[in-house]
Amino acid sequence: MSEKIEDVSVEETVEIVGVSFREAGKIYYFAPGEFKLSFGDRVILETARGVEIGTVKIANKRVPTSEIVPPLKEITRPATKDDIARDERNKLAELDAALVCKRKIANHGLEMSLVAAEYTFDNSKLIFYFTCETRVDFRELVKDLASTFRTRIELRQIGIRDEAKMMGGLGICGRKFCCAGFLTDFVQVSIKMAKEQNFSLNSAKISGACGRLMCCLRYEHETYEEAIRHTPPVGSVVKTSDGVGTVIETKPLAAEIRVKHDDNEKDMPKLYKCRDVKVLKRGGKRESDEDEEKIEE
Repeated sequence: MSEKIEDVSVEETVEIVGVSFREAGKIYYFAPGEFKLSFGDRVILETARGVEIGTVKIANKRVPTSEIVPPLKEITRPATKDDIARDERNKLAELDAALVCKRKIANHGLEMSLVAAEYTFDNSKLIFYFTCETRVDFRELVKDLASTFRTRIELRQIGIRDEAKMMGGLGICGRKFCCAGFLTDFVQVSIKMAKEQNFSLNSAKISGACGRLMCCLRYEHETYEEAIRHTPPVGSVVKTSDGVGTVIETKPLAAEIRVKHDDNEKDMPKLYKCRDVKVLKRGGKRESDEDEEKIEE
């Protein structure tokens, strides 16, 4: 009797460390080389922008090769006390550079708003981040800045959500902006999410400081979707222990509905658990996704 042997292939893995260059910045994979690094360690590495200093967010671990884009650049070395001190000096210099750039923007009469300035670790490049509503010719400004700082200058236009992430601040909840605190990437948020969570569609109430829909609308979206699937929508006809009535309010997370009974218009609507009613006719036809989902890019 022959036995059937299954060929189970094991996916190849590679050792990586995850490094971020900002507090809530995107995490990039690097090869650790001979170094054993821990969460929070500062490291020096070579990137497309030049020599940079970053913070380890993911300690040495092995991941499937399918999760990386080879070849991985190697960590140059752990940062020393002198490296960290230099990084602090660069941050102070960035504040002075931003003030100088703002004055020069005003002198050139350009309709652009400076957000921040950033030096690479080795001071080989100075990057200015700005926002503007119209196309701006800043070639003369770049020449002026290059002659002042004697280094390579890059002006990079960013969006309004990126501006909020870089500037930081407190949201209406009283906590630090999610994008500046822990979100490494911006998530897609839609009007549909606000509707399903019974938020007022007043843009002032569901928009963040950046003017876009609040990122936190996404957090409970899947939970609400699952709860709504098991909740009769408003307008449904249901049979309760007190008779037949119409759903006039829903509380998906509590699995409750408020029902107005048809046989006695004077009675106050009553609250029932979804499991205690029988749906005779579902109502509350929803709008199509094409009309409803307005994705905030």
